[in-house]
Amino acid sequence: MDLNSDVGESFGSWTMGDDESIMRVVSSANVACGFHAGDPVVARATCAAAAREGVTVGAHVAYRDLAGFGRRFMDVSPAELTNDVIYQIGALQAMAAAAGTTVRYVKPHGALYNTIAKHEQQARAVVEAIRTVDESLPILVLPGSVIQREAEAAGLRAVVEAFADRAYNADGSLVSRRMEGSVIHDPEAIAARVVQMATDSTVETVDGQTITVDAESVCVHGDTPGAVAIATAVRAALEEAGVPVTSFL
Repeated sequence: MDLNSDVGESFGSWTMGDDESIMRVVSSANVACGFHAGDPVVARATCAAAAREGVTVGAHVAYRDLAGFGRRFMDVSPAELTNDVIYQIGALQAMAAAAGTTVRYVKPHGALYNTIAKHEQQARAVVEAIRTVDESLPILVLPGSVIQREAEAAGLRAVVEAFADRAYNADGSLVSRRMEGSVIHDPEAIAARVVQMATDSTVETVDGQTITVDAESVCVHGDTPGAVAIATAVRAALEEAGVPVTSFL
């Protein structure tokens, strides 16, 4: 099972997460590209940390929304969104090259990630951006989403992703962060969920149902309080269950 984490989200003198520590635990790093978080200094340093630890680098693309941390829907045109995503991937490719590594995949962030799970025009815009830059780049997606369908139809590899610390609705979508209980904080509970995902391909929903989640990658959020402890517990539990942690590439 691949473990991915959102990293590189510090900005200027403002710091978010412990990227150096979490990089020793995960196998893939979703590096912010400057639209929802991050800046050139942070991006290069984060890519360098990933290179040192042998962690695969992905472009964590988002709406242009620093103030809202990319968690607000933006009603942009498909052409604008395509160009924004091209720009972000290209910027991170340059920083990764400067740090001695390469961008190997794409993961949309926040509101963009949730929107393209259902919004056809924006999903197609993101697919077009990736195809324009490098059609060999996989994209991380929610299972059964519009973006999964559009990516696969265009010949891109869609990598199904699950979330270690996020609550699920019965339809497989993530519980809104505006709702109480949307984020799980207990490392032991999170670790047990991920082992269930990896070994049984199932997860319990917020209303107590069990749904199928056949994922190749699991996200452990780098901005969750106690993120390093959570990621460490998840990796240890997976290895104890006989599930190796390795990149999906």
